[in-house]
Amino acid sequence: MWLANRRADPNTVVLDATLPPVGVTPPVDTHARYLEQHIPGALFFDIEALSDHSTTLPHMLPTAEDFARSMSALGVSDEMNILVYEQQGVFSAPRAWWMLRTFGAKHVYILDGGLQAWLEAGFPMQSGPVQRPPAIFNAKLDHEAVKDFAQIQQMLTSHGQILDARSAARFSGAAPEPRPGLSSGHMPGATNIPFTELVEAGRLKPADKLREIFTAKGIDIEQPITTTCGSGVTAAVLALGLEIVGAQVCLYDGSWAQYAQHSEAAIEKAS
Repeated sequence: MWLANRRADPNTVVLDATLPPVGVTPPVDTHARYLEQHIPGALFFDIEALSDHSTTLPHMLPTAEDFARSMSALGVSDEMNILVYEQQGVFSAPRAWWMLRTFGAKHVYILDGGLQAWLEAGFPMQSGPVQRPPAIFNAKLDHEAVKDFAQIQQMLTSHGQILDARSAARFSGAAPEPRPGLSSGHMPGATNIPFTELVEAGRLKPADKLREIFTAKGIDIEQPITTTCGSGVTAAVLALGLEIVGAQVCLYDGSWAQYAQHSEAAIEKAS
């Protein structure tokens, strides 16, 4: 395994980027689970703590300065080989992958199968906190990787390709949004590909299967694509899948949490 051969490399850092699963009560304490067992030397990449807290919108990108400060203190450099995993399934690790790349990290990877694959391979585990010496992370936002509401409005006008990773029921308007006060439904012209369709047995499907899924939905992977979801997390699962098949992709960071509460937003529902 690639990681097993590089664990002792000081230029390789491993990050557990597990967010609590949505809708589980009481919430899962993923940091406590990290402390209980993790890949030796792995740091905890707290997506919630690393997000912008000057807005009420969930999981928004922080400023480049804040992200650089946080990563540097954590001991992560933009020049390192960064391998991201999560404790189970495919849900939040792609968001960490996207954040790191969007702020200029040059070598970011995701552990196929996550922690479960590491365990099944019989590799060692570690418990307790991990500390690394401070590093220098030179963060610069890639504006081409992220869209805002005004740009989404322009895309809707020009009929750009927008893929929505939410469930089919939320997309159609049949099921409510988990955030109070938000209407369900979808942007006019958006295409629904629930992120779970890209996942099988806790792993992202192989490239040929991903390509089949996008093709079946009428997506032209030769043209620019923007992904969205409820809060910008599972949109990164679609972004990862699209990158694997060679598409040019960016992500709407505010996603439905921002779009659906905007006074100028057009919302469609299935009849």
